[in-house]
Amino acid sequence: MKKTFSLTHPKHKPARWVEAIKHEIKKYLNRERRKALPQGMDYWTFDCRFGASEEVAVEVFTSEIKDHIDAAVAQELPGFYVEILARACNHKPQANTASTENTENTESTKASD
Repeated sequence: MKKTFSLTHPKHKPARWVEAIKHEIKKYLNRERRKALPQGMDYWTFDCRFGASEEVAVEVFTSEIKDHIDAAVAQELPGFYVEILARACNHKPQANTASTENTENTESTKASD
């Protein structure tokens, strides 16, 4: 999704229009998350950008988009640009620290006996 939203609408009140924009973004994210993952991938992640225009948009986290929309409303901007691109990823394997700690404790108790 690459879209410039206007914060004014001739038929809707500004607060209601902002809620409609947030809902549209939420629907898009949920629709992308429901898509089938490519072979060997674990989850969908999103590359997001937000700004007053496409040229000045900066990278943001998905969870921060609503806060940036609220800030744009507070600054009384005429509109804003949002870019959300879905990307399939794999989780990084976690280091199994619990099993290495147990192994080290077992070895140290054997040595003390």
